[in-house]
Amino acid sequence: MKRNLCLCACAGLILAAAAALTGCSTAPESEADRAIMRSEVEATLERARAADPSLGSLLDSSPGYAVFPTVGKGAVGVGGAYGRGVLYQGGQPVGYCDLTQGSIGLQLGGQSYSEIIVFEANRDVERFKTGNIRFAAQATAVGLTSGAGANAKYAGGVAVFTFGEAGLMYEASIGGQQFTYEPM
Repeated sequence: MKRNLCLCACAGLILAAAAALTGCSTAPESEADRAIMRSEVEATLERARAADPSLGSLLDSSPGYAVFPTVGKGAVGVGGAYGRGVLYQGGQPVGYCDLTQGSIGLQLGGQSYSEIIVFEANRDVERFKTGNIRFAAQATAVGLTSGAGANAKYAGGVAVFTFGEAGLMYEASIGGQQFTYEPM
């Protein structure tokens, strides 16, 4: 068990470090990779809507939302996370986005999860596109359960849902997420 925990943590740190060091492009590089990304995003949306039918109404009435099918996270004292996704506006995909997260504090482990960010107003979508939305994920994310979409609480113009957590992570840290965007 301890060895698996250490391996998950190391894998997560390596993923976060690799993403930071290579200067990942926000958009997948090839058309084939873009098609895979869109397919993963659609599958994530289907799973989320099945887990919470009220989320569908929230997404349909929202001016925009960003979907990150897989966010990998790891930490040993210092942590990092990275994920790529697609931004939707008016129900249509309009661009690619990525999420980076750094944190420091008492934390150990590794995990992966899916994240959906729902925007309250058009101005919030535009702020996201310019990279002006940042927040502490630990304080704002809500686990997606049945009814979570109906009870969504916006903070700073966004409501954040996470689900599908895999791995083991102990965390009492401070940090935040930031985003980049690239039009399709």
